[in-house]
Amino acid sequence: MTQHSGKFITFEGIDGAGKSTHIAFVSEYLKARGVDLVSSREPGGTPLGEKLRDLVLHEKMHLETEALLMFASRREHIAQVIAPALSRGAWVISDRFTDASFAYQGGGRGMDLPKLEALEQWVHPHLQPDLTLLFDVPLDVARARLNATRSLDKFEREQADFFAATRNEYLRRATQFPQRFRVIDSTQSIAEIQVQIAAILDECFKSIA
Repeated sequence: MTQHSGKFITFEGIDGAGKSTHIAFVSEYLKARGVDLVSSREPGGTPLGEKLRDLVLHEKMHLETEALLMFASRREHIAQVIAPALSRGAWVISDRFTDASFAYQGGGRGMDLPKLEALEQWVHPHLQPDLTLLFDVPLDVARARLNATRSLDKFEREQADFFAATRNEYLRRATQFPQRFRVIDSTQSIAEIQVQIAAILDECFKSIA
């Protein structure tokens, strides 16, 4: 795991996997244990990043433009939010990070993974999450959850084959980096998932238990 005084936790999963429900739980769980915590998201997390988020989620663009904008937003996010927080010893939790670029632009859109790897090495060569919680769910369950919620962005409106490829890339990443990934079956009840998350946090970061 990356060595720094703070801890960096990321939340990943296809749209409709339910990860957003559990970010608030993790935030409260850590704060209750005295953790100095910063909660953020990608794309976004900074004023510039939020402007880029709106472009990426709603405007049509070339695949490589989309990937470059994601990493541009990420670079600003690291410089303005993540790195300063970790340096002062705070913990950072982020709704998505670079694994999402591999899953969505790489898996879903079909961008060559070596190009994404080059961007990753350029933008954050020495920074990786200490823990990545991947909320995994079958496609039909994810689609049902999305259809029952708000208006959808351009990614959420994609077809089943896009989400199948996105999910597969997430699972490939989890296999590639087992030291930081924990895959959570998101078809379980909220209570069951939160018990599992608490156990994972206590296992990975024994100082907070």
